[in-house]
Amino acid sequence: MKLLFISLGCDKNLVDSEEMLGMLAADGHEIVDDEDEAEVIIVNTCCFIGDAKEESVNTILEMAEKKKAGTCKVLIVTGCMAQRYKKEISEEIPEVDAILGTTSYGDISKAVKEAQAGRHFEEYKSIDFLPDISGKRMLTTGGHFAYLKIAEGCDKHCTYCIIPRLRGGYRSVPMEQLVKEARSLAEKGVKELILVAQETTVYGKDIYGKKSLHVLLKELCKIKGIRWIRILYCYPEEIYDELIQTMKEEKKICHYLDLPIQHASDRVLKRMGRRTTKQELVDIIGRLRREIPDIFLRTTLISGFPGETQEDHEELMEFVDEIEFDRLGVFPYSAEEDTPAATMEDQIPEEVKEARRDEIMELQQEISLEKGESRVGQVLTVMIEGKVSGESAYIGRTYGDAPKVDGYIFVQTGELLMTGDFARVRVTGALEYDLIGELEDEYTE
Repeated sequence: MKLLFISLGCDKNLVDSEEMLGMLAADGHEIVDDEDEAEVIIVNTCCFIGDAKEESVNTILEMAEKKKAGTCKVLIVTGCMAQRYKKEISEEIPEVDAILGTTSYGDISKAVKEAQAGRHFEEYKSIDFLPDISGKRMLTTGGHFAYLKIAEGCDKHCTYCIIPRLRGGYRSVPMEQLVKEARSLAEKGVKELILVAQETTVYGKDIYGKKSLHVLLKELCKIKGIRWIRILYCYPEEIYDELIQTMKEEKKICHYLDLPIQHASDRVLKRMGRRTTKQELVDIIGRLRREIPDIFLRTTLISGFPGETQEDHEELMEFVDEIEFDRLGVFPYSAEEDTPAATMEDQIPEEVKEARRDEIMELQQEISLEKGESRVGQVLTVMIEGKVSGESAYIGRTYGDAPKVDGYIFVQTGELLMTGDFARVRVTGALEYDLIGELEDEYTE
């Protein structure tokens, strides 16, 4: 059958989507990108924050209308919203033929077959079940980079977060399984591996008895064809000596870390259930910059957390101004039901949350522009992402830019470059979040 797959939410959810796509393609289904042509539509949902929940609901309802119109014969909902609101989806959207929870995506082929036969199908394995990697994964990222999900679930239980209730406790994927998958990805042409999990820094502690991310990294660095390895979702308090040393020693590991700190006021951090203080954050960031002077640091913050005062906000602004993160994003606090923060007193009005977010981002824009301007004249290694339509220019990323969340460098050249190529580029200008450069030469090893 002709099948449309819609993947919403984070890159970890995208890995699940790619696993399901691979299974379905192996079953002989034709993957299409036109919802009016599709006979089967699958929506892999997210409900981490309010905006994501709204997008998921609207997408399901929109696809339900397609089914009513007659082209679509089967509608399936998977992922976090399917796990959290299975009863509501089943009762209120009768057009949905099958529902799979977060750990049940291995049953996607069975779900399609049952729905095709006219039987309603639902599957919710334990949220502490660790799905097997099928080996049939279909990449949707263009083929030159891929996400490698190294663990499921989380044990941190921050007061604003629903993820442990939807994804279970922390379960590391066995190292041999990850190395095998990474080799398979490299054979398909992947040059950049991006390690993701709800938290990457405690990888291996549950199955090997100690943090083992550095061991995994060393194994991945041995794989021929992989040029860059990038690490996302590192809780700052869990960064450890061997990890820093491995980043310094292994040339393939990008000098880049994503540290989701969420805030810098000790009072707010405590209410969030976070396990760091402002001084500890200062110390960790200072150490990383001393040990790895050219490291790029990204973070995410929450504005307007319940009880956040104007003084707390100003303390956060001062911290951002002092630390000068290379990359930074801010989300207004979203009250999620079944989380402790949702019932806290002193909830902040939406307009205040958004105003505080905007104020932080305006400051970060200034910092980002200054950092970009300081790089003018430098020659950087760039991975080409594509061509600018109608111009003699390409879009690329440096080691300091993760796909989808960070900036780009626009490369002026009359040479023919291909997506996934590496080039040496001289920086000639800077915008708020992006760089402009000229091709020095193509770069191969």
